[in-house]
Amino acid sequence: MQSSQALKVGDKAPAFSMAATGGRTVESAALKGQPFVLYFYPKADTPGCTKEACGFNEALQAFEQAGLSVIGVSRDPVKKLDSFAAKYSLTFPLASDEDGRVTEAYGVWVEKSLYGRTYMGIERATFLIDARGDIAYIWPKVKVSGHVDAVLAQAQALGSAA
Repeated sequence: MQSSQALKVGDKAPAFSMAATGGRTVESAALKGQPFVLYFYPKADTPGCTKEACGFNEALQAFEQAGLSVIGVSRDPVKKLDSFAAKYSLTFPLASDEDGRVTEAYGVWVEKSLYGRTYMGIERATFLIDARGDIAYIWPKVKVSGHVDAVLAQAQALGSAA
């Protein structure tokens, strides 16, 4: 099911609470007052998703220096996310949206096609959420190469504007 109303810059970011790696829970309410990056990826431990996660992990200190945290979201179970995080030494939270509420609320659960077969899956996308909980920037249909650098540049601009 795809979100009927696409989110736009300036919209209030949909609230969430999800189980995450390391026994954590990530909740939008706990992030109130601080900007953060929420990125959605199709499947843990696949080539594109691994490259993206490792890219965010390598740039994590720069995001933190800009005052932002990073959260990755997929529909994988937490156990798989814990294995993925351990395998690649990922230190930021990877959240599990197994029931699909968050991916649907953000409009990233979409019909995809591969080799003539259609199926539902996560469309890779990133949202920059400001300290008020509003969407400051959206990267839809992300291509992994160069993506983390683009997000970091916007995050630093947001951080310096705060």
